[in-house]
Amino acid sequence: MREREPLVAGGLVALLLVLWLGFLVHRDPQSAGSAWGGVLGVSGAVLMVASLAYSVIKRVRPVKAWVTRRVSMRAVLGWHMYAGLLGAILGLLHTGHKFDSPLGVALTAAMLIVVLSGFVGRHLMKQIALDVNEKKEMLTRLESAYRQAAGDLAADPGQAALVRPWSGVWGRLAAAVFQVFPRTASAPPPASVRAMALAESMADLEYAIKTDETFRWWFGFWLRIHVVTSVVMYLLLALHVWAAIHYGLRWFA
Repeated sequence: MREREPLVAGGLVALLLVLWLGFLVHRDPQSAGSAWGGVLGVSGAVLMVASLAYSVIKRVRPVKAWVTRRVSMRAVLGWHMYAGLLGAILGLLHTGHKFDSPLGVALTAAMLIVVLSGFVGRHLMKQIALDVNEKKEMLTRLESAYRQAAGDLAADPGQAALVRPWSGVWGRLAAAVFQVFPRTASAPPPASVRAMALAESMADLEYAIKTDETFRWWFGFWLRIHVVTSVVMYLLLALHVWAAIHYGLRWFA
């Protein structure tokens, strides 16, 4: 199930976006006020409120200690994610693609941002973190091999003299372009060739790690956006429920 989780969550997010874009071809002004529209709206609101349990469990230590003795936080996070996704889908079905009210438009926009930011934070940031860890492990192995090649060069002054003019970023680039250190499969490469190849690989990995870390830093804002827009969404949801009760629940008539 863990392996399928990104696929399932991604499918639900895609379904949510398709349902939202349905307003381009469909519009039912009576949907929200109908009996089925009311059932969908109440069910969606209940699921979205229920997804708040994760935030309470995560931040209240006694509650977290009690819950984690019975289920893992991963399971609670899964409930938070799927309840929020299904609640948003039911909420969009409830609207019937009627987006005339400013409150309804604001609530729908906040709901979409919450879902998308949660999906990004849950899966894309996790994948970036895994990629960074794998690249760091590979870089550690390359550094070990480079130290061995450097030791071989130190023991062979002639090989070290060959490498010295091609040191530095531009030197390594020129050596690669003009194939100063050709690689052959018929014999083990000399220390100079190994050192240059390892230096190139290490430089590429370090650049890739730095790029991933930059993306990870920027994606960190998604978590803040998720929290802030979640607060806004629940306030708008409460206002929407109040307005529905205040102006009359047509589908109860």
